[in-house]
Amino acid sequence: MLRTPQTTVLVVDDSKDWRLQIRQILQARPQWKIVAEAGDGAEAVRKATDLQPDIILLDIGMPHLNGIEASKIIHQKCPQSKILFVTQDGDADIRNAALQVGALAYLLKTNVGTELLDAITNALHR
Repeated sequence: MLRTPQTTVLVVDDSKDWRLQIRQILQARPQWKIVAEAGDGAEAVRKATDLQPDIILLDIGMPHLNGIEASKIIHQKCPQSKILFVTQDGDADIRNAALQVGALAYLLKTNVGTELLDAITNALHR
């Protein structure tokens, strides 16, 4: 039996409860594997560099290094990783800044239940 390679995912958020919620949503797709979680931007950079995940779900407001700054570094060190921001910040200027650093999607946490799976699928095809 031929196995399809799994898509690797790094989940980054300073809320452990939120990371658990993302994990539960992604369990609907066994072809997607969460390879690590990070609780701040600096840890996200380290884990992304070490693991080179296919998808990075990244919060914006985090300690040590915010998501936008972490994204800039990650893009340099992991150019093949696709970054999707998942945040509670709906500010248009922050959204624009996030998309300008190369994010493929900007999802509000309130919409994750209905938008996350499609956003990841779309990112994988870009």
